[in-house]
Amino acid sequence: MTTTLAQPGEYRETIKKSVFLALAAPVSDAQAAMVFIAANSDADATHNCWAYRVGDQYRFSDDGEPGGSAGRPILQAIDGQQCDRVAVLVIRWYGGIKLGTGGLVRAYGGCAANCLRLAPRVEIIEMARATCHCAYSELQWLHARVATAGAAIVAEDFDGEGATLTLDIPRAAVTELAQTITDGTRGRSTLLLQKSEPHQG
Repeated sequence: MTTTLAQPGEYRETIKKSVFLALAAPVSDAQAAMVFIAANSDADATHNCWAYRVGDQYRFSDDGEPGGSAGRPILQAIDGQQCDRVAVLVIRWYGGIKLGTGGLVRAYGGCAANCLRLAPRVEIIEMARATCHCAYSELQWLHARVATAGAAIVAEDFDGEGATLTLDIPRAAVTELAQTITDGTRGRSTLLLQKSEPHQG
């Protein structure tokens, strides 16, 4: 089950006198992730390391830490927690004791994982975008079937014969709803799939 955050999360830990502050937030796209990171980075901190994942898109930064010791472990924490559409920033204030590469990996990855583990999350439900045209006499019936399937009506366009509904339907419910509409209207209305998009639900 892939999840995203229901709201931003925060986790602070002191490791060998270095203070690590992990901040995580749900993001809709890569641009939103970078805005979150820029807005929350501390110019007075020693390092502002981060990672984000939005579907197949991901980036990470070690921000001056040894290569592979900060940004990648943060990304691995995101993936390990089965999160998507999430950005995580881990801010470090150096305390005078070097942690070594292995220690940094554990510190950055561990703080990011704890931050995500403690934050409230919601399941990401893959949705399918579809359209369906029906007669005015069947519109109320169709509204009820759409609601029962857990789908959302994105738009309704009316013409002389009826209405065309644009729907977002949980992908798992598409087949059953399509059959219900075909059977219930005796083939007069059919569900036409357009594209699929990830939504949280």
